[in-house]
Amino acid sequence: MTKAERLRLMQEEEERRLKEEEEARLKFEKEEQERLEIQRIEREKWSLLEKKDLERRSQELEELALLEGCFPEAEKQKREIRALAQWKHYTECDGSPDPWVAQEMNTFISLWEEEKNQAFEQVMEKSKLVLSLIEKVKLILLETPTYELDHRTVLQHQGSILRLQELLSLKINVATELLLRQASNLADLDTGNMEKIIKDENVTLYVWANLKKNPRHRSVRFSETQIGFEIPRILATSNVALRLLHTRYDHITPLFPIAVTEQNQNPVGAEQVNVEESTEKAMTEEKLFTEEKAANEDEQPKAEQERELNLVQEENKYEAIENTVLQRTSDSEGEDSQTTQLELEMKLLSEAVLAAQLCLVENVVELPEASQAYKVDLCHFSTLGGVYHLDVLELPPQCKPVKGWVLVEILQEGLQRFIYPPDTTEEPDPDVTFPPIEVTLEIHKSVIFFERPRVVRWDNEGKFWRSDGISSVYYNREDRLLTFSMDTLGPVTLIQDAHVNMPYQSWEMSPCGMNKVLLIVKTVFMELQIYIKENLCMLASVKLRGKGLEFHLKGKWMAPIPFILALKEAGLNIFPAVYSHFYVVINNKVREQLSEETEHHTWSLLMFSGDRAQMLKMQEENDKFSEALREGTEFHSTLYHMMKDFASPVAMERVRHSNCQFIDSVCYMLLSIRVLSYS
Repeated sequence: MTKAERLRLMQEEEERRLKEEEEARLKFEKEEQERLEIQRIEREKWSLLEKKDLERRSQELEELALLEGCFPEAEKQKREIRALAQWKHYTECDGSPDPWVAQEMNTFISLWEEEKNQAFEQVMEKSKLVLSLIEKVKLILLETPTYELDHRTVLQHQGSILRLQELLSLKINVATELLLRQASNLADLDTGNMEKIIKDENVTLYVWANLKKNPRHRSVRFSETQIGFEIPRILATSNVALRLLHTRYDHITPLFPIAVTEQNQNPVGAEQVNVEESTEKAMTEEKLFTEEKAANEDEQPKAEQERELNLVQEENKYEAIENTVLQRTSDSEGEDSQTTQLELEMKLLSEAVLAAQLCLVENVVELPEASQAYKVDLCHFSTLGGVYHLDVLELPPQCKPVKGWVLVEILQEGLQRFIYPPDTTEEPDPDVTFPPIEVTLEIHKSVIFFERPRVVRWDNEGKFWRSDGISSVYYNREDRLLTFSMDTLGPVTLIQDAHVNMPYQSWEMSPCGMNKVLLIVKTVFMELQIYIKENLCMLASVKLRGKGLEFHLKGKWMAPIPFILALKEAGLNIFPAVYSHFYVVINNKVREQLSEETEHHTWSLLMFSGDRAQMLKMQEENDKFSEALREGTEFHSTLYHMMKDFASPVAMERVRHSNCQFIDSVCYMLLSIRVLSYS
């Protein structure tokens, strides 16, 4: 190839390169102009939507304030219901004390203390009233707004609960001693030992007295049940009695005070302006926090309790400030233009929201550290099924008939526990062993376990539940029998992960007519259907792994707080606590299941940043988050007004005319289940 040809080829190559660069530059400039034009159009559109949002913000917030007026009205009606219940109790004159009146409770306790030598059946009958009073006092502390309870009243109610619990335990022990004194008269003709079973809806007593002291009789099984003990030889030859007392209630776990601050110590009926302006959401969250705190406080130091309470109070204070700002700005008549007022209003609202969020971040709740590995974390686990009191007792002196009289030696120290294994300071004999005692329990049908139940025992010195000292655990799911071995008998209970049903797979709420909705929550193990009507809730259905279950709570209408407590006690816990976010992890597997189940439905994503609600263009399955607005939608100041854009007029009419107690109950249940955070 000649030099001229090479130059020509190089020139052609250079011209082609320049042409391609020019075409690329022109294409880039065109695309950039198109992109800038799209951005300009989007900015103009965004600006118009923001301007439109600002123009109607005042009207929307005023409308929202009118709707939120139902919460103070609902609180007023609940206060009237409580007063009516007190009056009804007064007019009935049934002899039971009024749980609101400390003097009546003290009188009732003092009179019962004076009653001596009551049989076990009499104690069980009286326990029905005692347990009812305890539940009523607890509900007073949970349902009454904190600004209506002063510190002294709270301490009085808590003192009444503790005294009733202690007195009931004492009466049961005395009645057990009276029963064991008659063991020789109640002895079985076949075995020569005494066996007795006494039960009602709250308490079941299994007691066995070793009268024959037969070393071969080491298997104790109560008649017509598989419940019993496998005892070692030393107990089979000792003057002892075995007691298994199953209480459906838990009076072992300590009851801690519900704190009331000076800011909330307003007299009954005194309505402060800031209280009236605070929404029911704030009051509901505070009561929920109080309930969870009372359940979990065994794991919290005192300083941590005060800090958490201050967190809730600060949050409520900022909500009250936010509402006050909105009220003042909406009522002000302008010296400036309407646009300036709206911008100022939006700025103040944003500052209030940011201040509240900053307060939450600064006062974030930290998980308390466990001091011992065997100490049960009640923030993570919950006790279920009541308490099983397992005791080896010294058999008291028996009644002896003498010449028409019945003589009995009464010990001043009362019912005594037999120490096993014995405490000794001498060197242990290698030939003498103290094997563990095997126990078989039956789990009551009113409790649902989704996993194998764990057995824990009570540490009376440290006042906490512990997981050591228990071995050879076997659970028969079909017969609901639990067998395990213990070195030393004492109170035991069963625990389950409090978050076994979290996160939820899905949830749905649909109307069932005026002032009635059906709330459905689906988890990995179950599906709960809950009806909410006015100020009542009802468990409509329980499905375990797709199969319906007949349950004792179905069909019973209850107020929200008793309803939540009943579900928790039954093991159907879908109510996160203060520390639940430390134990619940939303994994990818759950997300995939959700996508598969909802692929045939069209879901809309709504975003609320605290001062603006909008419908997003993105879908739930998108990998990246985008704030792009869906076509044909606008900004709104609240989710309520966002929903108005695509809700039917009939639906909005029902919302505006809904019962205030119904709205209050629905909000309370949604805040308790926290469907948005744990789904």
